[in-house]
Amino acid sequence: MARALADLVLPASCAGCGGDGPASAPLCRGCAPALVGPAAPAPPDPAPPGLPEPWAAATYAGPVRGALAAWKEDGRRALEVVLADALARALRAALARAAGPALVVPVPSTRAARRRRGGDPLQRLVRRALATGGAGCPPALLLPRALAQARRPADQAGLGAGARWANLHGALAVAPRAEPLLAGRTVVVVDDVLTTGATLAEAARALRAAGARVPAAAVVAATPRRRHLRAVAR
Repeated sequence: MARALADLVLPASCAGCGGDGPASAPLCRGCAPALVGPAAPAPPDPAPPGLPEPWAAATYAGPVRGALAAWKEDGRRALEVVLADALARALRAALARAAGPALVVPVPSTRAARRRRGGDPLQRLVRRALATGGAGCPPALLLPRALAQARRPADQAGLGAGARWANLHGALAVAPRAEPLLAGRTVVVVDDVLTTGATLAEAARALRAAGARVPAAAVVAATPRRRHLRAVAR
């Protein structure tokens, strides 16, 4: 609460580069453009089995990495405006792949992360992104707590792509109350960041086990080592 209040009443440094930023905006003029590009497919290489087609609005590097960390870990709530706008673009693209009405299911945070962050910031961000999606956004309904942690995976730090996939397999499950709502429905799964794709693939596996179709996923940003994003940057 103290961080959020300070963010409102004091001029803050730019969340992207740490330099001086305008008091009225969370990002400076040099960093803000990193979050305003069009959504693009962001498949990891290699891709984990069962990964839905992922769409990202930015590259997870530099100012975008700083902005996401400041929003999620430091409580810079003012960043939700620009981050939700970026996620809305990725969601529009992913929902277009659903070819009809779809459910939107966020990846759940761990219990420890929710305690540390005072809640689940991704849930808030997805709600805001759907609310600001615009007239061109395909029809969608948020199902906020369809997924839950089934077990606690080991720390992912230092693990390669294959090890991350194995570590996360079975870590998520569909909440019993959500199972009747998912059977036969089309779902777009959402997270803030894509790195190896293991988390999104695990979320899709759990949803498909409940009878859902999961053709696409949406994230704010994907790591720059994805070949498609490197080609777009060039």
